[in-house]
Amino acid sequence: MLRSVLHSKIHRAVVTEANTAYVGSITIDPLLLHATGMRASDKVAVANCRNGERFETYILWGREGSGQIVVNGAAAHLVEVGDHVIIMHYALMSDAEYAQHKPRTALVDDRNRLTQVLEYDPRGHQPA
Repeated sequence: MLRSVLHSKIHRAVVTEANTAYVGSITIDPLLLHATGMRASDKVAVANCRNGERFETYILWGREGSGQIVVNGAAAHLVEVGDHVIIMHYALMSDAEYAQHKPRTALVDDRNRLTQVLEYDPRGHQPA
């Protein structure tokens, strides 16, 4: 059986642009993608910390070092420039893959520059 589990996330990134005229997606600085293992076209869930809105979309590569977090298309109506968002990437894993997996969290500053990458062992919180 495969289960959908957290693969990685970018925590409290700042929305740099909201582009309603674009077809869809979220554009992310590749430095953040590399730090988390996310890829272009991967599906992500995005939570807006200001208003609680949540949406799913897919990733596009931004300009490296730009700090871009651009919400495109219809989802751009759910954010404002300056909002903090949490970008969560999930993956389907078998129990064997899960046993080896440690989700990564990228922490960023107010210009979306990577400040720290955290890994944790989710199995440490399993009931006995």
